[in-house]
Amino acid sequence: MKIAFLASHGGSAARHIAAACAAGQLEGLPVALASNNSRSPALLWAQESGLKWAHLSSARFPSDEALDAAILDFLVESGADTLVLSGYMRELGPRVLGHFAGRVVNVHPSLLPRHGGRGMYGDRVHEAVLAAGDTQSGATVHLVTQGIDEGPVLAQSQVPVLPGDTLETLKARVQATEGDLMLHALRKLQESGTPQVAGP
Repeated sequence: MKIAFLASHGGSAARHIAAACAAGQLEGLPVALASNNSRSPALLWAQESGLKWAHLSSARFPSDEALDAAILDFLVESGADTLVLSGYMRELGPRVLGHFAGRVVNVHPSLLPRHGGRGMYGDRVHEAVLAAGDTQSGATVHLVTQGIDEGPVLAQSQVPVLPGDTLETLKARVQATEGDLMLHALRKLQESGTPQVAGP
């Protein structure tokens, strides 16, 4: 499994996966990371880690189509067969989704299908969980499709929502499960067969 990452900020999932690969906990090789944020810590980490890296954003590419094509070119050149979204705050375009169909994974900080969809990301998700009075939350790793948070679920973790929870305490409890959950999902994806991606 040759893994590329898209990240907008710290890239915590990318770091966790890379460490697991280095420790032999996942039969994978991190090969590349791109970010839409030129100042993201994830880009610096990728440079320091020797990964192929690039800043690919709407500031550099004037249309969604051009950005989609640039991201696909970067990923194909890296040799990646699996794409992990590590806190990536943009929608993927049809070229990337088509080429890596069934091989793009994302972690969402709720028990999908609850609290998913357009506009539901980051702190907004935890706020929605608390506002709804849910007694359980967690994280979901799913395959990425054109619909927002609508792809098939690969794995879920569950954590209790405790009396007196704040956004910060709930967020920390959910995030603590995300790294290992992503590893579990990638192993499951790997066991499903040899990575296959479509042609250019």
